[in-house]
Amino acid sequence: MIKERILIGIPGLDEMIGGGLIKGSTTAIIGTYGTGKTTFALQFLFEGLINGENCIYISLEESEENIYEKITDRGWDLEKYKDKSLFVIKLDPTDFNLSINSIKNDLPDLIKSVDAKRVVIDPISLFEGLFDDQSTRRREMFRFIEMMSNLDCTLLLTSETEQNNNYSSRYGLVEYLSDTVIVLMYIRPSDLSEVHTALEVVKMRRSNHSREIKPYEIQEDKVNVYSEASVF
Repeated sequence: MIKERILIGIPGLDEMIGGGLIKGSTTAIIGTYGTGKTTFALQFLFEGLINGENCIYISLEESEENIYEKITDRGWDLEKYKDKSLFVIKLDPTDFNLSINSIKNDLPDLIKSVDAKRVVIDPISLFEGLFDDQSTRRREMFRFIEMMSNLDCTLLLTSETEQNNNYSSRYGLVEYLSDTVIVLMYIRPSDLSEVHTALEVVKMRRSNHSREIKPYEIQEDKVNVYSEASVF
């Protein structure tokens, strides 16, 4: 059976994952601060917007104004999409009941009502942090991912890395629950010269993918992954 794919919209990365994400799958982008997780997520949504798809961005960290400003700074026509095909929602992670109910109960209804095909939660680690213990966190995250998999959309989650492990998400869960895991990292040469950013596709279910570490660059209006280059 041929798996239908959708492009992330990042040259080089789509080639590394065999021509795009599998439609309806869940992807986790994991990285430390400053590696561009939000930019990757926005690029994923923009690819959907220019192809006529409705998209939802759930922010648990930055305000709606900041997200809209980032979109405008990248030269994208915000007014063409805002509240028409792009819906940005800010949730307060300090309000436990509101955030839990919004993500578990309101989000599925919103996805269905606007027929959203791409959904981003940035960062999912703040949602995970709402649960006091690991067993509850694991159970609730499993239920959430299962719920999302039954909806007609492709989900992208961002997560900070665990403090002492650049390949692990903060709570070590999303990489096991996601179909595709992309890790963003800094590469520091031994001669302490200029620091570079690089990524690795560490996991992709139901698809072949590149296992090489490749450099990437965030430019003013796009992200480029140099799939033919080497970081060493």
